[in-house]
Amino acid sequence: MKKILLLGSGELGKEFVISCQRLGQYVIAVDSYENAPAMQVAHESEVISMLDGEALDRIVAKHEPDFIVPEIEAIRTERFFDYEKQGIKVVPSAKAANFTMNRKSIRDLAAIDLNVRTASYSYASDLAELKEGVTKCGMPCVVKPLMSSSGKGQSVIRDKADIDKAWSYACEGSRGDLQEVIVEEFIGFDYEITLLTVTQNDGPTLFCPPIGHRQERGDYQESWQPMPMKPEDLEEAQAMAAKVTQALGGAGLWGVEFFISSEGTYFSELSPRPHDTGMVTLGKTQNLNEFELHARAVLSLPIPEIKLLRNGASAVVLARAESTETPVFNGLEAALASNDSDVRIFGKPATRPYRRMAVALKFGTNDVEDLVEQAQEMAAKISIETPPTSA
Repeated sequence: MKKILLLGSGELGKEFVISCQRLGQYVIAVDSYENAPAMQVAHESEVISMLDGEALDRIVAKHEPDFIVPEIEAIRTERFFDYEKQGIKVVPSAKAANFTMNRKSIRDLAAIDLNVRTASYSYASDLAELKEGVTKCGMPCVVKPLMSSSGKGQSVIRDKADIDKAWSYACEGSRGDLQEVIVEEFIGFDYEITLLTVTQNDGPTLFCPPIGHRQERGDYQESWQPMPMKPEDLEEAQAMAAKVTQALGGAGLWGVEFFISSEGTYFSELSPRPHDTGMVTLGKTQNLNEFELHARAVLSLPIPEIKLLRNGASAVVLARAESTETPVFNGLEAALASNDSDVRIFGKPATRPYRRMAVALKFGTNDVEDLVEQAQEMAAKISIETPPTSA
């Protein structure tokens, strides 16, 4: 049995903990608030700010884990290099975690060091630099904080009137203490995909069937698997994903995002861990879901193959109001009345507008377009009752 320190305890971390426990591992879940989803299923939990390097050092020394598994961006990832020197395995590696927690590092690695096709881009640490970046990339363009997750702080600048608003929104959505943004050329893509990529210590790099997804406010709303696409575009995406993950090193599952256009495949972003759009695999679309794949890769357990079993779709269930009281979910009976469906409630103890609280899953032999519609209908049947916050 290995001891795993999970840094970040949201819904993705929760499923990872479950997968690890099924393989007999011991997990300590860490987050900045009590009763986070992964804490509800872990053996132990800790509440700290992971941007506090001394607090991070303290819990690492206390628990002496075999593995440190990051699940969020807001971590003092520079500390990971010291932990590796202590003999602790950082997943997928200290270099990978450090690079991918900051869009600047990963974009420069892909575009400059590896010559992977990306959108034109620029960085800005103040409003004046943002205006320069917009001039360079042209309008429309996309603005994102260098450190954020789930699309927080991301917006599109379509004219000059949007620039000030985009800067403020990006600063509000930034995680950590870094106030810098990336400005990207707007790619006229046909669709975007997540290519779940598995790197192994003792095996080849493997790829899950591509996942399509739709976003609003920079956050995914529905995802489906497989995404129908030209074989040559998929092969190009796989080659890019293999190139970037090999440069970063380590074993684990990565969520690699691409734009697919008439001009080919563009690398967009990369996460060194299970991806939110990959929750569609909880519908048993594959022989192993993304969390099981991550656990196996981390623990150096064999993954003989990744096989598509059936089509699937996911649709998120969002909160509409803010409350610190435990939410109540209504409509589950109606949502689950049809065959080949499932719902995962994450167990988040508080709500806020647009916070992702659950996911509806639909799967079968239907075309993915039909399954997406059915997943949306399921999600719409679920309502979240949020009692007023107690005084």
